[in-house]
Amino acid sequence: MNTGPGLFSDVGKKAKDLLTRDYLTDHKFSLSTISATGVALTSTATKKGGLSTGDVGAVYKYNNILFDVKVDTESKISTTLTFTELVPSTKTIASFKVPDFSSGKLDIQYFHSHATLTSTVALTKAPTVDFSATVGTPTFVLGAEAGYEPSSGRLTKYTAGISVNKPDSSASIILGDKGDTIKASYIHHLDESKKTAAVGEITRRFSLNENTFTVGGSYAVDKLTVVKAKLNNHGKLGAVLQHEIIPKSLVTLSSELETNALDKTPKFGLALALKP
Repeated sequence: MNTGPGLFSDVGKKAKDLLTRDYLTDHKFSLSTISATGVALTSTATKKGGLSTGDVGAVYKYNNILFDVKVDTESKISTTLTFTELVPSTKTIASFKVPDFSSGKLDIQYFHSHATLTSTVALTKAPTVDFSATVGTPTFVLGAEAGYEPSSGRLTKYTAGISVNKPDSSASIILGDKGDTIKASYIHHLDESKKTAAVGEITRRFSLNENTFTVGGSYAVDKLTVVKAKLNNHGKLGAVLQHEIIPKSLVTLSSELETNALDKTPKFGLALALKP
């Protein structure tokens, strides 16, 4: 299921991840362990502003079924069941939250060597249905997605995109927000480990006559340390320092600064993820 064009959600994902992942403005601590029975347990505590939250999650795989259960400090239980190859070349994902039963979703994904199809149904009294499709190869992808609300008979969203991928680079163009936004991005990896890279993204919002241009990159200082930075044309500057303190355990420091308003207090984030 990995030889085709991939899902529509993967279009432009590499550039988006480099510009957004690890840029934190809160404090987060997580501890992950694996039991003797193969259950992966993760405890997470987050502090954002004056609000503190936490959750405990467990992941277990049995044959072709993946169980993912999470309980948070508000006594909400989130459950996701992933069935691989329940039907050949498919993946089925069912998710729901307790006590919010209206949050249930059913996602079916179909993979072909030259196409993918997905359908997501919200399990509510007035369900919405999301569709997406891609055609092409791992090198060239053309795709679209749409959301439909049967109760009103209207489209809630529609998006189209194209992506050209190479081993060391990826370029994409996405027309979204019902045609109101167009986004073009490009990422180029500069080393074999793909830890050093440069990225650029430009977004045009037609209704606001507004352009946003963002450049960024990452640099591997050594095998254990990576630094990232990004800057857009509105003067927002972000920086990240990530270090692997022990194998698979990371400490991440991040900051965000408005260069056009230096009187504002910079935002800082800290994350510690331990996997003993």
